[in-house]
Amino acid sequence: MIRNIVFDLGNVLISFKPSEYLKKKNFPENITNTILADIFQSEEWKLLDNGDITTKEAIESIASKSTLKREEIALIFSFRRDIMFPLDRNVRLLPELKKRGYRLFYLSNFPLDVFEEVKNDYFFFRHFDGGIISSEVRFSKPDIRIYKLLLKQYALIPEECLYIDDVETNVRAAESAGMDGLVTFGEDNISSALCRALGIELPV
Repeated sequence: MIRNIVFDLGNVLISFKPSEYLKKKNFPENITNTILADIFQSEEWKLLDNGDITTKEAIESIASKSTLKREEIALIFSFRRDIMFPLDRNVRLLPELKKRGYRLFYLSNFPLDVFEEVKNDYFFFRHFDGGIISSEVRFSKPDIRIYKLLLKQYALIPEECLYIDDVETNVRAAESAGMDGLVTFGEDNISSALCRALGIELPV
């Protein structure tokens, strides 16, 4: 029986789609592609998630090899919070799940400085019983160690946990750690899929 539900944050509870944001801001396609490749898909971005470098260090490192200017890179980094917003239909599930007696946790790859802002700004974190951020523990999904650390830290039984993520590779890693898994593929309304996975009905 599932007693614990573990949520990824990005594109499960919080929208984070840089390409859509840049398009709305009317960035030219060639510049958008460069920004995505040199910043959001960079090795430095992974190192930020891992807590191995600071934002300042990431900007300097990217600037040393990108055609983008340092000031442009810094500007894009300053947009990170603007790119994010809560996925309301998914967030509304949290209090309903708490009413049903489920314990709720988060497990997400996230730079620490941005996470601190998000956690302070978004009310829905009060529904969680705990969670782990990659930059705090110095390794990221799909490294199986981060799943096992969550289980150990909160004394969770793997078979009693459902892990939800928009990335299939991350879900498969959770399953390797013994949890059930649900891939959402970035849907902004996961209610039906979650209800099927849990065998329940929710009024949202």
